[in-house]
Amino acid sequence: MAQGWPKNGSRARGGGTAGRYQSGFTYLGVLMLVAIMGALLAATGEVWSTVIRRQKEQQLLFVGHQFREAIRQYYERSPGGVKRYPRTLDDLLLDKRYPTTQRYLRKIYFDPVTGKQEWGLLKAPDEGIAGVYSLARGTPIKVDNFTAPDAAFKGAQRYSRWQFSYQLVQPGTANGSQNTPSTSDAQDSEDTADDQTQAPAVQ
Repeated sequence: MAQGWPKNGSRARGGGTAGRYQSGFTYLGVLMLVAIMGALLAATGEVWSTVIRRQKEQQLLFVGHQFREAIRQYYERSPGGVKRYPRTLDDLLLDKRYPTTQRYLRKIYFDPVTGKQEWGLLKAPDEGIAGVYSLARGTPIKVDNFTAPDAAFKGAQRYSRWQFSYQLVQPGTANGSQNTPSTSDAQDSEDTADDQTQAPAVQ
């Protein structure tokens, strides 16, 4: 007896099984591709985030230097022989101690890290402003290779430790001790940040 062709139903069932296997492999391949792409995007995003943070830190250093230099000029150019620190940051925009216009800053800069026009203030012995620091939370990426004026920033674990102040050595001071501005405000700010960090979270 001649062998006939398989019935249509049998052939259809075999083809359906092969199709399901093929679809399964295709689905797994798509999942793997999506997972790989997701990992690559995450890695790229992390690298880009680091680049942005480094740029903001460089901008913070630049802005901090502008404040420090402006405070130095305000102090050193004090009229009348009695040198004083500015009472407010606005004094750096217009020194009202002179009858003519005296400016040491073009504007009050925004903090590049927080994006806000707010700064921590370092108090001088005369209750003026001897320096500024960032109110940003977090740990800086840059921890070394600072210029000489910023040498104290080395190893800082908080942005508030980047304190841009104008410090002086007073003539006749014993052991050459420095007339440094108080850092109590910076420490209080850090303690407050720690308390808020430990509390339920509310840029």
